[in-house]
Amino acid sequence: MKKILLGLGTIAAFAGAITTAQAAAINPHTLVVTASNATRNQLLVFSSTGNLLREIPTQGQGGVGGNAGGVTYRDGRLAVVNFGSGTVSVFAADAARATIVLTQIIPAASSPVSVALSDDHLYILGTTQVESHAFDQTGISESADGVAALVLADGSAAQVGVIGTQLIISEKNKAIETVNLDRHGAVTGAAALVGNIPANVNAPFGLATRGNNAYVTIAHADEISLVRNQEVLTVTPSVTQHAPCWVALDGPFLYSANSPSKSVSRYAVYGEKIVQDAPVIAEFSGNPTDIAVRGGLAAVVDGNGTVSHVSVFAVDEDGNFTLRGTATTSSANGIAIISQQDLDQ
Repeated sequence: MKKILLGLGTIAAFAGAITTAQAAAINPHTLVVTASNATRNQLLVFSSTGNLLREIPTQGQGGVGGNAGGVTYRDGRLAVVNFGSGTVSVFAADAARATIVLTQIIPAASSPVSVALSDDHLYILGTTQVESHAFDQTGISESADGVAALVLADGSAAQVGVIGTQLIISEKNKAIETVNLDRHGAVTGAAALVGNIPANVNAPFGLATRGNNAYVTIAHADEISLVRNQEVLTVTPSVTQHAPCWVALDGPFLYSANSPSKSVSRYAVYGEKIVQDAPVIAEFSGNPTDIAVRGGLAAVVDGNGTVSHVSVFAVDEDGNFTLRGTATTSSANGIAIISQQDLDQ
């Protein structure tokens, strides 16, 4: 397969000088990536100050909506969904050659909406199924080593994440479910609803995972829930902010992007507690559609139906956001942050 290269040295030259003490803590080589989600889908690469640096074809078609995790990054691998063509594009960051490389295009069992990565598997959530693909240093297997039908499988699938030896999945038509992974990390068995789902559950959307915990938004009920050991343990209201849709974890904080309120809220999370720390720490002109927080940087995609924006923020030790830059695109879906420490691995 032909490889498409993006020189990180070129990116550094465009990133610009850092002019504030707060910004100085952020490595200028850190990148923010999203997907154009257009018919000719492209990986859009931004600097840590929100400047568009490069557009790289994914060799697939976009078209996904109402999802999160359409772009994900871990340990040098970047995965992007191509909903329209039923594939996932995989890129690799190569520090030795200072490049980002399109390495593979993986076929999906159903139109992909969300992806997640573990140490040795790529997980693809489609409209009707979830599947696992093993990988090693030579690449990702194009053949799935496990596939499971979703509980609803009605096209409302939103996001997938990894919790311990399971996957957790949200389907917007009122399903929060898990599917087991075998000792090799492959999907096994059938998907099953988690226990103690609130009676008022309405539109589970985004989720963020850490260890055995998953924080799942229940957007139309204005709530965020904690799921552990296949059960909802606690539910916290979003108070003044409506429809918390997408979430990101960073240290002790959980950040929610609230689509109709056009805002980001901050929560403190510990044990079984989810405590709203600040109802609004950032506001947008459009409706947020995804959020990522990593390494002192946050990135949010928002859209108003005609254009999308990618906003990049510095994040201080207290979890406050300070805007570093905003870029406007015709469309965008998914968001991920690639920090310099990742590129150096």
